[in-house]
Amino acid sequence: MDAPLERFAADHPLAKPGIDQIEAYVPGKAKAEGVAHPVKLSSNENVLGSSPKALEAYAEAAGSLNLYPDSRTMALREAVAARYRLEPERLVFGCGTDEILGRLVQQIYLEPGDNIIQGEYGFGAYGIGARACQAEVRFAPEPDLRLDVDEMLALVDERTRLVFVTQPSNPTGTWLTADEIERLHAGLPNAVMLVVDGAYAEFCTDPRFTDALDLARTARNIIVTHTFSKIFGLAALRIGWGYAPIEAVEAIERIRLPFNTSIPGQQAAIAALGDDAFLAESLALVERWRPWLTQQLSGLGLDVVPSGANFVLVRFPAGQSHTAAEAEAFLARRGYIVRGVANYGLPDCLRITIGLEAHNRAVVEALAEFLGRSAR
Repeated sequence: MDAPLERFAADHPLAKPGIDQIEAYVPGKAKAEGVAHPVKLSSNENVLGSSPKALEAYAEAAGSLNLYPDSRTMALREAVAARYRLEPERLVFGCGTDEILGRLVQQIYLEPGDNIIQGEYGFGAYGIGARACQAEVRFAPEPDLRLDVDEMLALVDERTRLVFVTQPSNPTGTWLTADEIERLHAGLPNAVMLVVDGAYAEFCTDPRFTDALDLARTARNIIVTHTFSKIFGLAALRIGWGYAPIEAVEAIERIRLPFNTSIPGQQAAIAALGDDAFLAESLALVERWRPWLTQQLSGLGLDVVPSGANFVLVRFPAGQSHTAAEAEAFLARRGYIVRGVANYGLPDCLRITIGLEAHNRAVVEALAEFLGRSAR
């Protein structure tokens, strides 16, 4: 019996083939057993909270809860366009960038038998949507935990539809240079869409870095996404945006839900865009404590991957008696929740969000105790 007939003859509705084989996305932990108020360093949230201006705008929006939001997000559209020097008509907005990426994968570009390409340690959500379409997920090797342009291009064939790059990457924190992004794009067929996920782009100020917005201005096969969840500190409001070729924008607009971003979310995002002081403070905290945390953890004999994001990936060297999973549990008992990334194929690593000074120092001291060493 073929699949359609089998589903019709079943004694209850069946999901389409492949859905039951998908592993659901697992977010960072938020609780630690026996600890009333743990410090959460597992989801790369802005440890400073949210912009005071955004909080004020959110509170003011309480008087509009009976109204539907602007489906076209016109005020936010103009604010994003002005800040990033983009054409408003080429912007799309969603319930976080997850919605935008999901539309691209599940409803616009992929059919059964197509494939997407991402790094072997790339963000897990990309593949979920592809598998839901009965498409193949191809993983390019990441030597030294970093994307390799040649490895990605080697996987492209006539059924490739989307190539995903996270700039900087999650969970590794590594990134491609502007030259590498350009070489990757130049090596792709015109019919393949390069999707650059810039969720953490605001944290990387290296002059060699790019979020690919400039390249996307004149390309018909690049989509760049950004989020208000990270440096802007609005993760709870789920506001993301994408800059895309007009054909892609039109396709997304045809199928997106009509009211996919809320009035409080839109207004808080506009206010957050204009709070330069909060953004500067958020970036300064990461730029101060990211190298410090890297140096301190390296001094404990751990391998710390160079990061351009608001977190560091820490590897526990092979052959030693202390494991990443044991360290994660030890930190949780001390009230600090970090992210084990075994589900990304990195069972010997922990991802640690950059925290406040007290958080960072406490994590180093706890890991020194765990390893039987002295923190410097």
